[in-house]
Amino acid sequence: MFRGVTQLSLDTKGRIAIPARYRNELGSKCSGHLVVTADPSKCLLVYPQPAWEPIEKKLSELSSFNSKVRGLQRLLIGSACDVEIDSAGRILISQPLRRYAGLSKDVVLVGQGEKFELWDERQWDLQIEEALSFCEDDMPPELDGFSL
Repeated sequence: MFRGVTQLSLDTKGRIAIPARYRNELGSKCSGHLVVTADPSKCLLVYPQPAWEPIEKKLSELSSFNSKVRGLQRLLIGSACDVEIDSAGRILISQPLRRYAGLSKDVVLVGQGEKFELWDERQWDLQIEEALSFCEDDMPPELDGFSL
């Protein structure tokens, strides 16, 4: 289970270091083989390869005659890149994916259970501000009765 926010730096070659606390789990789950893809929210999704495969299969099985489905297939499957954690614990984020997500030097890796989101730090800060700005009238019905 991946959780928490980690501030990272993207190096000049486009690599990030996977935090040490996740490396053992990623080693046992997927031998360091990950899939990085675009998300409609303009961040990147980072999946252990075995967690990504059923998602890709389900997306591929959807009808491509629906233009919205086809657009999502193009974005998620078409942007997906296989990456491997190197001996220094880093992964390379491709230039097209870095450009898509607007990644600068300062990024955040956000644990989301079975996957990570990778955000430009400024965009992540905006996402958090937006998440905190809703009022009770804007509460999605799925959150009715939800309590922490």
